[in-house]
Amino acid sequence: MSAVDSTIVATALPRIGSALHSRLNWTGWIITIYSLGLIIALPLAGKISDQFGRKRVFLSCIALFTVSSIACGLSTNIYMLIALRFFQGLGGGAFMPSAAGLIADNFGPDRDRGIGLISSITPIGQITGPVVGGLITQYWVWRGIFFVNVPIGIALLILAFRFIPRHSETTAERFDFPGVAYLISTIVAGMLTITFLGEPGATLGSIKVLIAACIAISLGWQFVRHERRADAPLIPMQLIRGKGFLTMNFLNFLYGTALIGFAALVPLYAENRYHIPISQAGTVMSARALGAISVATISTMMLRRVGYRLPMTIGFLVIASGLVMISIAPIGITPYWWIAIFSVVAGIGLGCAAPATNNATLQLAPNNIAAITGLRGMFRQIGGIIYVSISTALLARSGDPGMMQARIFVIQAIVLALMTLLVLRVPNHRGRW
Repeated sequence: MSAVDSTIVATALPRIGSALHSRLNWTGWIITIYSLGLIIALPLAGKISDQFGRKRVFLSCIALFTVSSIACGLSTNIYMLIALRFFQGLGGGAFMPSAAGLIADNFGPDRDRGIGLISSITPIGQITGPVVGGLITQYWVWRGIFFVNVPIGIALLILAFRFIPRHSETTAERFDFPGVAYLISTIVAGMLTITFLGEPGATLGSIKVLIAACIAISLGWQFVRHERRADAPLIPMQLIRGKGFLTMNFLNFLYGTALIGFAALVPLYAENRYHIPISQAGTVMSARALGAISVATISTMMLRRVGYRLPMTIGFLVIASGLVMISIAPIGITPYWWIAIFSVVAGIGLGCAAPATNNATLQLAPNNIAAITGLRGMFRQIGGIIYVSISTALLARSGDPGMMQARIFVIQAIVLALMTLLVLRVPNHRGRW
């Protein structure tokens, strides 16, 4: 359900912006603010589920997600929708850490495969989301993309209550609420800086841009300073800079630019450059997810034989090649099929790299499954936020958004290809952990 909602909105961005009289650099917040909610929920969810029980947290997340979906569908302006999407992201963000904890509790020595498999199931939501979003937006109203979550949420609540086992609760742990506040404020200030740059006539020297940038830098410094001194930090420094963690956190950040950023904006590219209808543009994202599903399970099963470096290297290079091909003009076939085919290629790369990037981080500290799952997801979401924020700001200022986005894809491909050199620093563990 969380995967559906991270993709279903992408196809409706132009229609929402038109209905709510918003420029693209602000409409893009509908995606990025949801990711911000995920970022905040991901590291907290592990601690909360340890204290109150995985099942209880999982049920609460479903309820919050469903109620906020109703509220999003009733929004009357872009700022109201942005605020409500944040709460929706909080509910969606806590799903994966609590789910990973549930799997770790129940799958014993096969928990690596269990976590890898549930990660590979996520693209199913990414397949259905764009298709449903495109159809609802084109043949009904954009508000329907939020209302569709309501029956799903109710059904999931009943099933989870009935079938998920309950485990004993652990000792209570202090929450780093100041750290949460610093992190939210830093990211929002950074997003505002980029958004203001997307306004007509704005430059790096504009007052609003400078003020927002100075605030972001100051708050970021305060966040790092606080986390170093806190007794129970939101993000323990050993999980940031410890052996192997710095490399994997950076790789997860880059993986997030492709997994979340590219996926969120490729329908917009299809609409802007080739004027493909909304309902068809959404299926381009589904093609990417099909590619991911086709290899993710096989990649999961091969991890114990080949380790982590080879799947990540192949995956990053395949993603890069898919992005480059999408950026160039179609040869011999229609633009729709050209984008769809190479979206599948990019998806194959994502599916190849996904299980390795998931488990390579977890094997660094296998006794902190929920916390590391949250941290991994946080870096991916930050990568997606920065990618979408910068891209929408550039598109808002561009006279030819379609060609601008093609250039962005090429730059992203170059960065991903170069980062395969960093994969050599990843601990190449084989076997169970």
